[in-house]
Parts: sequence; structure tokens; C-alpha cells
Amino acid sequence: MRSYLDFEKPVAELEAKIAELRALESSDSAAAIGEEISRLESKAAQTLKDLYAELTPWQKTQVARHPDRPHCLDYVAALITDFVSLAGDRKFGEDVAIVGGFGRFRGDSICVIGHEKGSSTESRLKHNFGMARPEGYRKAERLMQMADRFGIPVVSLVDTAGAYPGIGAEERGQAEAIARSTDASLELGVPNIAVVIGEGGSGGAIAIASANRVLMLEHAIYTVISPEGAASILWRDTSKAQEAATSMKITADDMMRFGVIDQIVTEPSGGAHRDPAAAVASTGEAIAQALEELAGLDRETVRRQRREKFLAIGRALG
Repeated sequence: MRSYLDFEKPVAELEAKIAELRALESSDSAAAIGEEISRLESKAAQTLKDLYAELTPWQKTQVARHPDRPHCLDYVAALITDFVSLAGDRKFGEDVAIVGGFGRFRGDSICVIGHEKGSSTESRLKHNFGMARPEGYRKAERLMQMADRFGIPVVSLVDTAGAYPGIGAEERGQAEAIARSTDASLELGVPNIAVVIGEGGSGGAIAIASANRVLMLEHAIYTVISPEGAASILWRDTSKAQEAATSMKITADDMMRFGVIDQIVTEPSGGAHRDPAAAVASTGEAIAQALEELAGLDRETVRRQRREKFLAIGRALG
């Protein structure tokens, strides 16, 4: 059963009527009901298109968090062949909030690292809702260094509300682990592509998103802190999250205007959760294009381009 967001109520009502008519459809009135169904389907599609053309930052936040939105493992399953997942940071243990390994993307070797939120209650708990602990970022660092050693490009799929803020994570060096993973991203001699597929939250996102090319899905968000967190700090009132989302400039359009990202990947009408296969396919095309643009560059040029990209962001926003 489809899950609707609050602002999608007009579409939900139309699609409910369509479902009722389909249930009533019979041979005697099939033609008349068929015409009404077609009319309502057209109206629902246009209503959905109109709604998504004017989404507020808070509504985009809701879309980015939609439980039916494709997650990291969905992209891996659809885009990567011969994928072999690797586990552990060789220091403490495994953290499945970040998944990573090696496979082939359109026939070429690739290293994939990404946040996995999970798609069911059980898997969300298993993956800690995509909020990584230090060992997750140390695993990411290890995989990036391995990819660099063998000359394999890196693709990062970013989808996290932020790094896990628990006491144990802090005791094991959360800040240092994020810093080292970020440093490993910046120092790669091979091209790396990052795609914000849902939430790009704080240092938890930056740790694997400091890439030569940063792509962002149309209705994803990229922010230093969640709107709820910002509202709690600024106003001590989480009910002001909607106001915070608007003020923080967290949408793909904002990020493109500020030069933080390099490309917006268009989502299907109604968001990636309405047609996950189409969203994944579009993302695959964008990744392929970005890798092609960087193909053939020597290691120093790859590093220099990445360094200049982030220095330019600092100069523009400083």
C-alpha cells in the first residue's frame, strides 16, 4: 500500500477514488467507468506534477526521508554487478550503517561506499537508520585507500541524518574517524563521485562526499544539521523545524546556486519513491557521465581538481 505525505492529500484522495472505481468496474459499465478512471488518472498526474513543482524546503525534507525512497543497497543491486561487500575497520568491528565493497559498473571496476538506512523495521534497526559509528567511517577510509592502491574509482551514496551521536561512538573517536574519512576522500588519486540520494546530514555525509563530482537528487537535502536540530538550538522549539528548513537553504537548487554540488539528478514525477527504478536509472546515467568526464586524468590532476573545487566553495561562501 502506498504511503502518502501530508501535502500529497489531494493526490491520495484522487487515487483512492480511482481504486474504488476499479473495484466497481464490470462488463456492463466498463466503458463509462474506464473513461472516468482515465479522467481521474490524468487529473491525479497533473495534481502531483503541480505539487512537486512548488515544494517548500520542509516538504522536500519529507520527500528525502520517505521510507519508500530507494536506498543504497537498491542502487547497488540495480547498478553494480559482481558486487563483493567488505566488512570491518580492522580496529574495532563492523558497522553496517555504512556498506561498501567492490564490483563492476558498466563493465569497469568500481568501489562503492554508502549509507544504508534499511527498508523495513528490522533492517532499519540493523543498519541503525544509516547513522554510522566510528568503525563505519574507518571502514570507508580503508576501502578508499584500497581503491586508491589499485587505481579503482570510488562512488559514494550519501543518505544519512548524521553520524551516530551516542556515548560509545564518542568514546571511540567519532570526530577523528569522520575527519580521517574526509581526508581520505580528499587525498584520493583516483576519481570519486558522491551522490546525495536522500539526506546529506552534517559531517556524517561529508565524510564520504568530499568528491571530484558531487551530484544530488532533485528532492534530496544537504545540510549541516537537521531542521529539527537547528530549531532546537536556535529557538529551543522543534516545532519551528519548517522555518529552520527554509532559512538553512538545504535543497538541491540552493546547493547548486552556492556551488556546493555539480549536478542535480532529476527525479520521476512525484519523487524517487514513486518510481524507484527510474530514479536509480537516472542516477546511473549521471554517475557514468561524471566518471567519463574524469577518465584519463593523472593522479595529481585528479587531486588538484578536487582541491580547487572545495577551495572555491570556501572562497565563495566565506
